Amino acid sequence: MALFSLVASHTDLDLDTVAQLSNGTGEVASAIPESTMNGAVVLATCNRVEIYAEAPDETSVEQARAELLQAVSRGSGLAATTVESSFQLLSGDSAVRHLFEVGSGLKSAVVGEREIAGQVRRALGTAQETGTATGALVKLFESATRTAKDVGTHTALGAAGRSIVSVALDLATDLHAGTSPREARAFWERSNVLIIGTGSYAGTTLAQLADRGAANVGVHSASGRAEAFVADRGGWALALGGEKIHGAIAEADVLIGCSGGDRRLEAETLRRLREGASGRLTVLDLALSHDFDPAIADLPGVDLITLESVKMAAPEGQQAALVEASRLVDGAVNGFLTERKSRSANEAIVALRQHTQQVLESEMERVRAKHGCTAASEEVEFALRRMVRQMLHGPTVRAKEMAAEGRLEEYENALNILFGLEVPAPAPAAVGEGCPADVETGVPASTARIA
Repeated sequence: MALFSLVASHTDLDLDTVAQLSNGTGEVASAIPESTMNGAVVLATCNRVEIYAEAPDETSVEQARAELLQAVSRGSGLAATTVESSFQLLSGDSAVRHLFEVGSGLKSAVVGEREIAGQVRRALGTAQETGTATGALVKLFESATRTAKDVGTHTALGAAGRSIVSVALDLATDLHAGTSPREARAFWERSNVLIIGTGSYAGTTLAQLADRGAANVGVHSASGRAEAFVADRGGWALALGGEKIHGAIAEADVLIGCSGGDRRLEAETLRRLREGASGRLTVLDLALSHDFDPAIADLPGVDLITLESVKMAAPEGQQAALVEASRLVDGAVNGFLTERKSRSANEAIVALRQHTQQVLESEMERVRAKHGCTAASEEVEFALRRMVRQMLHGPTVRAKEMAAEGRLEEYENALNILFGLEVPAPAPAAVGEGCPADVETGVPASTARIA
């Protein structure tokens, strides 16, 4: 089993390309049944598109990578060469470390932002729902999510981490109220704000608007979810549907796009809706695929703030907090990798114990044939089983140690030389599939008998 990831992010690509790649990931799930891969999880945010996958072994990674790139190319309509050049391949330990750092906000455009942790968690949930998450991928993502929670709870980075939404709202505030806290609050209290979309960013936006004192907030969703969205968040905002959205756009002081759907407000439409409106309009486009035509920035009286604007304005993380968070992530990654390598020894341990068990049973057949099922034969069996456990304790511990050191192949070669044992490759385990083999007896844990 080999873990790897394909990574395309804001550090190397413009956000339009990231959005196009994200559109292509819908093909990944349907491609897996016919592919080399055992499974995959897609993490797509406003700043990155990452695919974490499991191949049967190291030799299969390149073929699995090619299949994933082909799926994204089909779904996005981008040329295969463009897709290939956009993604960086990370294998093994590097892929694991990258996900832990991403989930903890260390690689975000706004370093330390907390939204990414929820996006990592939801990415796993989606893969589990579609049946593409293997046991190894589930453990990887759950471990990364726990680490992100620890960073948020135990470090100053989590306490002070600013989100993409907060930076965007700060930019809007600066345009109208400068840096005065009193003037900033007054601006939001008097402004008419319209949010388009009901996703996670919209929820964060509504909560932050409430903290800033906004009182006149409307929410619109093309899917009709605005009313339930507003009700679930205290009911203080106004759900807008149908033609009411046109009037709300005409009267808005701040327009915030968080939907990322197929619909886009064109510059000419906005110009027509805003005819006769007084005052400036500030537009925040926070969707991965733009909710607004970029040409609206050229309209008179309109200020456009995009994700690119947020990225450039994002503050540098506090150095001490970054060091503290990085140290916590390093420890979690090392712990995960050590445990994973130790678990990889299970097949070798089971093979050795099964071999020993067969020898023991063979000898006990001879004892029973000579002495029958007597107290004497039972005493002999008890003594033999105790001796076997004692003899195998050392080799079992050593197998886990050598696996953690990356020397499991030496151990397996020794088993082959000494006993003629061929250690089978571990079979890929789907989510919730069966029970792991018990390394003490070599049989499924649910049926293992204590000798």
